[in-house]
Amino acid sequence: MTSDPPPPRGRVLRDALRLAVGTLTAFPVPPPERVDRRVAGAAMALAPPAMLPTAVVLGLVAWAGSRSPAPPLLVASLVVAALALSTRAMHLDGLADLADGLSAGFDRERALAVMKRSDTGPSGIAAIVLVLLVQVAALSGLIVSLAGIGLALLAVLVSRHVLAWACRRGVPAATAGGLGATVAGTVSPAALAAATAAAAVLAVAVGLAVGDVLAAGLTLVVAVVSAVVVVEHARRRLGGITGDVLGAAVEVSLACALAAAAATL
Repeated sequence: MTSDPPPPRGRVLRDALRLAVGTLTAFPVPPPERVDRRVAGAAMALAPPAMLPTAVVLGLVAWAGSRSPAPPLLVASLVVAALALSTRAMHLDGLADLADGLSAGFDRERALAVMKRSDTGPSGIAAIVLVLLVQVAALSGLIVSLAGIGLALLAVLVSRHVLAWACRRGVPAATAGGLGATVAGTVSPAALAAATAAAAVLAVAVGLAVGDVLAAGLTLVVAVVSAVVVVEHARRRLGGITGDVLGAAVEVSLACALAAAAATL
């Protein structure tokens, strides 16, 4: 009995990009022809390119808003709201579910059961409010200059790069089903190194463009470190990752990256 030959690399990349765009944004794309762990791992590594068109549009909105009579806090709030809409608020929902699950107690099964419920409890609401406050406050300080807008765009993109770190080989899934089970441990060390190198190149390029390589580099480092902290904490409490953990990692890393950029610019 022979197994099917592996699909060509070009088809894997095409399916991975479709999976990344379809999963991480609200924009309609043709479904991938095949979804397996190879495609899933590539999709997580390609999360920043999948988010690039959205980030560019949001950057233009921020630039136009910063040149309008509207106060920076209002413009920042609108940009953050548009970002949430462009992702169907999926990551914020994951953040709320993880916060509710972790606050339900130290029993793993109870935490996972709470995370599966459709309602949002006090811990989830508090987590969303606090993270959005940090994002809006930091962004309001960044959009007053082109350099700040550039760093904000970098923060959005590297907050999606952290998915490759969250799904790196050795990180298990917390449950047997769902998005977490599909992508957990799918990013090989080589793919993670390549994705991180690409993110570093992007950070340097943005840093040179805005005249502050240190701020750009710190934005990348803080995004990755904060996401790894979220993932490792969830791994200790839940035994692995779920789709909610991935969403929480994205939102927390975005808030921390924007804060780091605003503090160092």
